[in-house]
Amino acid sequence: MSWNLVRLDEVAATPWRNGGGVTRELLAWPGADDWRVRMSVAEVATDGPFSRFDGVQRWFAVLDGAGVRLRVDGNSQLITRTSEPFAFDGGAATDCELVDGPTQDFNLMLRGAGGRIARVRGMHSAECRARQLVALYAGRDGARLAGQAIAPDVLAWRILDGDSLLQIESKSALWMEVTP
Repeated sequence: MSWNLVRLDEVAATPWRNGGGVTRELLAWPGADDWRVRMSVAEVATDGPFSRFDGVQRWFAVLDGAGVRLRVDGNSQLITRTSEPFAFDGGAATDCELVDGPTQDFNLMLRGAGGRIARVRGMHSAECRARQLVALYAGRDGARLAGQAIAPDVLAWRILDGDSLLQIESKSALWMEVTP
């Protein structure tokens, strides 16, 4: 099984307009201008608002740092390195407050697609369907995906040709299944 691999350190950082951090876009599928699936890693340096993405379902997970408190339409949610990814409406007014210094965060955004994201701690089996886009972000500890070693800070992704049972092993990785 062949995986597309995207190394975080090989992706250029794009500064935010508000100066509060940078983003490294790991995947924009099917294309950068008309994406339905977007995966990125952000380095958040200061408190501030999130960009709005009307019509987009977002998931947010802290990879490194003490965590953040997100306020989405006035409701507060604490998110740390051990929290499950947090789902919210990309069009909602969202503000971010750092808990204790900068963080590194993973973002999954879906436009017109369905999906899910979960943390993998230990062994995980995923029953996936043909034509799904599946992806694993191996954090600082790396991971094993379908018997293949995935280096730390690498996104491995592919669109499945047929139904598959995939085995994932990691101390802390993010697993995503998307139906475009």
